[in-house]
Amino acid sequence: MDTATEASTLPRKTPGKAALASYLGSTLEYYDFFIYGTAAALVFPHLFFPSDDPAIGLIGALATFGVAYVARPIGGLVMGHFGDKLGRKKILLLTLGIMGLASLGIGFLPTYEQVGVWAPILLVAGRLAQGFSAGAESAGASTLTLEHSPEGKRAFFTSFVMMGYASGMVLATLVFVPISALPEEAMMTWGWRVPFWLSIVVLAVAYWVRTHLDETPVFEEAQDNDQVTPMPVKEVLKFQAPDVLRVAGMSIQVVMQTIFTVFGLAYATSTAGFDRGSILTVNAVAIGLSMLVIPFTAKLADRIGRRPLLLTAAIGTAATIFVYFLALSSGNIVLVFLAAFLNMTLLYSCYNGVWCAFVAEQFATPVRYTGMAMGNQLGLVLAGFAPMIASMLMTPGFTGWVPVAVFATVCMLIAAACVFYSRETYRTPIAELGAPYLKGTALRRENASARS
Repeated sequence: MDTATEASTLPRKTPGKAALASYLGSTLEYYDFFIYGTAAALVFPHLFFPSDDPAIGLIGALATFGVAYVARPIGGLVMGHFGDKLGRKKILLLTLGIMGLASLGIGFLPTYEQVGVWAPILLVAGRLAQGFSAGAESAGASTLTLEHSPEGKRAFFTSFVMMGYASGMVLATLVFVPISALPEEAMMTWGWRVPFWLSIVVLAVAYWVRTHLDETPVFEEAQDNDQVTPMPVKEVLKFQAPDVLRVAGMSIQVVMQTIFTVFGLAYATSTAGFDRGSILTVNAVAIGLSMLVIPFTAKLADRIGRRPLLLTAAIGTAATIFVYFLALSSGNIVLVFLAAFLNMTLLYSCYNGVWCAFVAEQFATPVRYTGMAMGNQLGLVLAGFAPMIASMLMTPGFTGWVPVAVFATVCMLIAAACVFYSRETYRTPIAELGAPYLKGTALRRENASARS
């Protein structure tokens, strides 16, 4: 075989295409996340959980929001297993289809008034399907993009996964702002369904891009060298269980996001007296601007390291969530935007720009998808129920939000501690990531050779 022919058969990295594919898949995931969270805060209490006490209806609706996060670890475990065995691309196509079809189905559900108790049961079923899919989406997208990225730019390209978070939020809000302005009867009958129906557009574009994407080079090399393990879950727990636990702790940071976007919306419209359109617009602008911050912090992380930025962001958001709720309580929309800009646009986006690469880099190639999915989704269980927990922590009076802010702060400090005790990875070549697994498997091979 001549040199040109040999070169053409080598695995090829396509970082730009991988980043686009992950960006679109993440956009769909977070678009669905935000339209469901918005509907759970604004309309689901009335349509699926009618009650004489509005607080009970809200808690019921927010509980269905959290149910998806129970399914996420299962989805991460199952899909991560097959992603490490069969390849990243195949599984990411499957997760994308499940997510899009589940969201579309929710848009066609009958309400409690139409079918009684079957309405919330069907809603929970759709939410479980969303959660199962999402459990594998972010880990798979991060793994795929990281493994296509050139050395020294892994954080930058992988940050496009969380750029999809910002895009999904903006798209969801652009759809929901005019919907929320509809007359009450129109919104409660057909208006709330439109955002769910529109998810099919994002699904179609993302699916087309992913079908034209190559498998990652390092996974193909692992296949060629017989390094694909038949039981990734067993292997990652044997050699990297502490890393899985640290990743779970780091992932608790998403509590801040769900408190801000879901509970904050409910608090602002039901207690602080803001209209729905104003708060949705503030959230959309604050998170939309993070599309500028996320890639900037990711490029910085490729220069100075992941841990300094993650620690700064975790501690900063823990402090500024108090500022945000104080601004909501003031009733001043300008102060609310400034506080949201500080908390979400600058500080939380700093965490979002770096964590996908950092978490994926904790694991070796043969167990990367499984390890990231397991740890990430275990941490997200608490995040899913955070809005419901926050509703239960609320106390009467002007400072009733303080226990909620304390809860969010504790979660961010746990995330910071887990970052602090994790390995810095920005200078580690991709073939050397996941040192505990590499050392453990090398020792096992040496022992097997000695016995033979």
